[in-house]
Amino acid sequence: MESYTKEELAEALRAVSSIISKCEKAQEKFPSGTSHHTLLKNRLKAMYISKAFIAEELSRKE
Repeated sequence: MESYTKEELAEALRAVSSIISKCEKAQEKFPSGTSHHTLLKNRLKAMYISKAFIAEELSRKE
């Protein structure tokens, strides 16, 4: 696995957090059960996992 700097991880964490925020806002616009809502739900799940891994790696660098 490639090694990333603390700054790169921090920037990635900000980007993922921004994507999460935007997806959460967009998801509110679609009724539950629609394909758009489900797609955003799956994307959010992936982003939450990504955020957790990035945060964990960032904490190891401190």
